[in-house]
Amino acid sequence: MSLPPHHSRDPVGWCAAIALGFLALVCFRLGIPSKPYFDEIHYLPAARALLAGSDWLNREHPMFGKEVIAAGIGLFGDHAWSWRLPSALAGALALWASMRALWFASLRRFATLAYGVLLATGFILFVHARIAMLDGFMIALLSVVFWQCAAAVREPEHGRRSLVIAGVALGLALGTKWNAISVAPLPGLAFLAVRLRANGWSGLIGHRGPPVPGIRLGEAAIWLGLLPLAVYALTYLPAYLIEPAELGGRGFIGLHEMMLRMQESVIKPHPYQSTWTDWIIDRRAIWYLYEPADGAQRGVLLIGNPLTMLLGLPAMLWCAWAAWVKKRVDALAVVVIYAASLGMWIVAAKPIQFYYHYFLPSMALLAGLALALDALRNRGWGWLAWTVLAGSVAVFVWFHPILDAAPLDGPRAFEHWMWLKSWR
Repeated sequence: MSLPPHHSRDPVGWCAAIALGFLALVCFRLGIPSKPYFDEIHYLPAARALLAGSDWLNREHPMFGKEVIAAGIGLFGDHAWSWRLPSALAGALALWASMRALWFASLRRFATLAYGVLLATGFILFVHARIAMLDGFMIALLSVVFWQCAAAVREPEHGRRSLVIAGVALGLALGTKWNAISVAPLPGLAFLAVRLRANGWSGLIGHRGPPVPGIRLGEAAIWLGLLPLAVYALTYLPAYLIEPAELGGRGFIGLHEMMLRMQESVIKPHPYQSTWTDWIIDRRAIWYLYEPADGAQRGVLLIGNPLTMLLGLPAMLWCAWAAWVKKRVDALAVVVIYAASLGMWIVAAKPIQFYYHYFLPSMALLAGLALALDALRNRGWGWLAWTVLAGSVAVFVWFHPILDAAPLDGPRAFEHWMWLKSWR
């Protein structure tokens, strides 16, 4: 009898260990600075107003992220640790869910764990796990979406449950920040494309075949289309309770027209603004904090890990090749997510853009790098794959003092890390 095909053992325990270790590191010095910094000055007043039921502030963004921050304040008190604890938990969830998504997509143990190391040391996730901003919540929820969609394909016996969870998470991601729109249609479109490719036009009504046997196309449209929209709409309920007359008069469409006008009205140049061409080469950083705080000079720099952000670019080209020539569906998914999430900012009408808009594309970029490192290892170049992972950790350790607001030597201490003039 022929032997069954080899399948890598699920590294679920190691995934949990990496996520918990990341959470512990994030929580160290989480309450410093003790005063709001960077965009916390916008989101904290909005969260407090929601708790008081007095106003809906920061109206250019959806509400769910601010509701989560408000929940942290309501549960643990109004201080820096409670503002940022939800972000820390979201960062750990994003790391866990991203690893699980890549595992179910690829069934490659080394790639999955390498992805966890690359994400944890990639700077962007770490910085946003330590600040009360919306982006970390959006990324965590989108990571859950991709995890559950991949799980539905691998474990179709739980497919309906996974698609329902994915739909709820997608609605909450949209209700956190509109940046999620760029990838929101992808799960539904992927389901449609795979079903039609497998079954032809009969796939429009049948329930057999991939991607999730037993789930008809119409049912998938409910879980991945209508359910997210319903959940998204429900996230605005506090705003309607606070100002029923004004928002009821505008209607749901009018509300979004107002929000869109506010998004597009920011046209004043900003010293930290950048474009997608800056993001992909890691050229323009943002100082979230650089000032005396809590008895010392401190800084928080947002930039991608310069080693892995640059190595991710040829890795993405390899993924495109692997998807086309080797028919690697995992590589194809990474390329599509990267292209969709970055492409939105190439054509977006938002005139002022910042490096943190690269957050979602960078997650796909590092997934592509993890798959490429796994391929190198399988070809006998394991030493190179391990060198890249060790290098990512080493660069993270080097930059760590200006990623987590550690005490610095003085006002000119930042020069120690300024490899590029454009990072200043």
